[in-house]
Amino acid sequence: MRAPAQLLFSASLQNLGRLVLIRLLVLAAQAGSVGFAWWSDLLPLPWTELGITLVLSALLCLLTALRLRAPWPVTEQEYALQLVCDLLIHSVLLYYTGGSTNPFVSYYLVPLTIAAATLPWLYSIVLSGLALTGYTLLLVWYHPLHTQSLQHEVMLINLHLFGMWLNFALSAAFITFFVVKMADALRTQDRLQAERREDGMRDQQLLAVATQAAGAAHELGTPLATMSVLLKELRREQRDDPALQEDLALLQEQVSLCKETLQQLVRAAEDERRQSIRLQPVSEWLAATLDRWHLMRPEATWRYRCLGIGPAPELMPPADLSQALLNLLNNAADACADNLLVQLDWDEREICLSIRDHGAGVPLAIAEQLGKPFFTTKGKGFGLGLFLSQASVSRAGGTVKLYNHEEGGTLTELRLPRT
Repeated sequence: MRAPAQLLFSASLQNLGRLVLIRLLVLAAQAGSVGFAWWSDLLPLPWTELGITLVLSALLCLLTALRLRAPWPVTEQEYALQLVCDLLIHSVLLYYTGGSTNPFVSYYLVPLTIAAATLPWLYSIVLSGLALTGYTLLLVWYHPLHTQSLQHEVMLINLHLFGMWLNFALSAAFITFFVVKMADALRTQDRLQAERREDGMRDQQLLAVATQAAGAAHELGTPLATMSVLLKELRREQRDDPALQEDLALLQEQVSLCKETLQQLVRAAEDERRQSIRLQPVSEWLAATLDRWHLMRPEATWRYRCLGIGPAPELMPPADLSQALLNLLNNAADACADNLLVQLDWDEREICLSIRDHGAGVPLAIAEQLGKPFFTTKGKGFGLGLFLSQASVSRAGGTVKLYNHEEGGTLTELRLPRT
């Protein structure tokens, strides 16, 4: 099944959006602190330089927000450069507000934690070096703070303690919430990439199987035609043997069915190319597929029940989805051809088709191997039926699962989304 639309964005793009949100929150705290200092006239600070730095920080937030609308992806170099800008702006603000004596000096750890959680180790080392350099320079090179009276100095000490608490609270909140979200976005992207690689490998296997199947279908035409001619001659020559006539008729019927299957493959490919698949009720599609399967497996006995309430939902089944259902029915008949139960049900979100057989069930030791190409438990065949069925159903947005039924046998569930 496809991933939700919000997960299709790159993790770096999502993380850059979260970084903008962090900047806005920090900018609001910085502007509020500077505004309070200016309003209270507590300290003589370089207001012009601080104002310009805050404006540059706001412009960086705006430009980054506009950049998020661009279609190109966010690279690791760009994300690291964004964190470098944060370190530089923070260093300039600290320079004009007391340097290393500012209680917000430990905010350096927030960009470094973000880098450690989202970037390769080399970028984290470079950013750590820049932060350490900035902190070291601020120990000896900064704009000193001068109080106007002893009362202001006592108030400044209290504000310093409050600032340390506030800085710890903000840093803890940012690290706990945003870094966890960023790391989760990276893990989600890794999972989606792994799923895409698996889908790519499956598509390569399907292409190889399809190529071989096309060649085999082309080569089978001639021997099937020869067999059909010979069977007609044998039936003409052996008219006096009723038992043999019955067997020959069955053989001719099976040969005709093989020829019809090959012709249907060609028609299905042409219909898919022309997009001529029609919308039909799921019950109608299932009935037609069951009728076709009954011709293929006349020895099988089965019951059909429709459990859905109301009119049957409609779907546009491609040819390979019908073939997938035939493969699942054949698997159930191979396990036990007697008393199969086929049930159709639906709700507001999906269609559920279940097939119950009374065979030996799925051995737990090989349960994880089922569905892989060229793996079979039946001692015959090529081990491609369930693999091709799962691939076809996945293309339609559905799933196929096999369970050991509590009363014995295997329960096969095919689930499809409603259109």
